[in-house]
Amino acid sequence: MRQGSNGSSAVIRFRATGGVLLVAHLALVAWVALRPLDVPWVSAANLRPFASIRADLALGPEAAARSIGKGLLLLAPLGVLLPMAGGRLAVSPLLSLLRTVAAGALLSLGIELLQTGVPGQVVDVDSLLLNTVGVALAHLAIVPAARGALRRRAETRRLAARRREDPAQGRTPTIPRVGIAP
Repeated sequence: MRQGSNGSSAVIRFRATGGVLLVAHLALVAWVALRPLDVPWVSAANLRPFASIRADLALGPEAAARSIGKGLLLLAPLGVLLPMAGGRLAVSPLLSLLRTVAAGALLSLGIELLQTGVPGQVVDVDSLLLNTVGVALAHLAIVPAARGALRRRAETRRLAARRREDPAQGRTPTIPRVGIAP
């Protein structure tokens, strides 16, 4: 069962915020990746895995870090925004990671395929790989810890509500001392 199906306004706001941020990020990605570029020449499409990464590494550490970093960061926010828009707290961490990475890979593939018709943009299989790894790293770095914190917060609120309803429930039972007196 999804959290928020009972109409919890905090969960609805959380999911709505995730959805709005997701749409805004995808619009930005579409603008960056699919706008036509005026360039004097265009390199050939790269369909060999790791070829452009090796070429970037050959240019030196600074250029490689910049190029690889761009590839990792372009879709990385999806690693957090997709689960946020889904709004689930009680979900298997592995399934969440697999769903998020698969969605990120499919979006990256769609962008790469759309780039075939955009002047100045070139298809690069390494972009697909880096974008997907970026989604996975962002998900692993943020989502499990955030979900754990939200679950603890929800449980604390649930216990506080129970204590308000039944004050006797919040007390620690005392064990009567029976036996030999000191």
